[in-house]
Amino acid sequence: MKTSRDNVETHPKKSSTMKRMIVMLLVVGLLFGGIFGYKIFMMRMMGKAMASQKMPPATVSAMLAQHADWQPELKAVATLRAAQGVDVTSEITGLIDKILFKSGDVVTAGQPLVQLNAESDLAQMHSKEAEAELARTVYERDKKQFAMHAVSQAVLDADAADLKSKLALVAEKQALLAKKTILAPFSGQLGISTISRGQFINPGEKIVTLQSLDTLYADFHLPQQDFPALAAGQIVQLRMDAYSGRTFTGKISTVDPQVEKATRNIQVEAAVDNADHSLLPGMYASVIVQAGKSAQYLTVPQTSVTYNPYGETLFVVQEGGKGADGKPLLVAKQVFVTTGPTRGDQVAILKGLKAGDTVVTSGQMKLKNDSPVIINNKITPSNDKAPQPVDQ
Repeated sequence: MKTSRDNVETHPKKSSTMKRMIVMLLVVGLLFGGIFGYKIFMMRMMGKAMASQKMPPATVSAMLAQHADWQPELKAVATLRAAQGVDVTSEITGLIDKILFKSGDVVTAGQPLVQLNAESDLAQMHSKEAEAELARTVYERDKKQFAMHAVSQAVLDADAADLKSKLALVAEKQALLAKKTILAPFSGQLGISTISRGQFINPGEKIVTLQSLDTLYADFHLPQQDFPALAAGQIVQLRMDAYSGRTFTGKISTVDPQVEKATRNIQVEAAVDNADHSLLPGMYASVIVQAGKSAQYLTVPQTSVTYNPYGETLFVVQEGGKGADGKPLLVAKQVFVTTGPTRGDQVAILKGLKAGDTVVTSGQMKLKNDSPVIINNKITPSNDKAPQPVDQ
């Protein structure tokens, strides 16, 4: 049985333990509070330090936006063909007696190329000539007798008809004999031939190709909506991979008066001077038609423009006060623009930019509005209106 003395001894022990727990909790609270307070203090100090530090300038390339003359152009792919080009053939059958050319020769109009065997035809022509000569003699004799009323008009008419018939047979044999000599129909360059002497050829069988190379035609197609911009005499520029960096010039000679139903395209023919014979029929070329009057556009490199779903933007470099060294501080301002036509590496700006603005041409990815910049144009993007491939 506990006494009142025992209760008195137990109560001071509980009170002492409670005091120690309270003290410990206070110490722990103060410790964690100090730690959290220190962290908050450090974060505030770091924020102030970062806020006081300015963003380092970004290095970009830039150029002045300037007006440039733009010639409206239509582009297409063309195939070249000779102004005159044929496969030389024979009109008649025959045996090749002589070959009067070599593959690749340059020939003139009317120059003999192939001689077919004509011995039997020549003999037949001489026979017809003799018959015609006899008919002429009879006619002349009967003409004199008719004057003396020795023969009738009917006899004289029969003699005249017979003479005409015999002369027609001679002319027929002469024409046939002429076809035995195959001539160049026009001046040009011959191709490769595989015929041989003694070979028998049929009508229409190819002997050799002949191409007149002084003038070539470039055939190409354009959409029907381009028809109003086409006219005979317009300048055409041709480029082809066979002559890198070289441009050939021609003029539109004909615009087809009908639109192809299947493609809704218009066929266009342009004449190209080829005096040096550097171009060959069958080549393909990239064609640029100078259509319409030239216009002026504010022009920048295409690399300057950033295309976004919400519009096209670019960065313009402006002065943003002065730096610590007293020099003007340059900053980039993002502006919305309306773009127009493109050519080569260039794009026309219709709205949002004015002539003389300094436009960032490369390095935009690291910029935001009011970013400080340093202009370094040691390396700049291409700004060529008609770039050409470069062989590495």
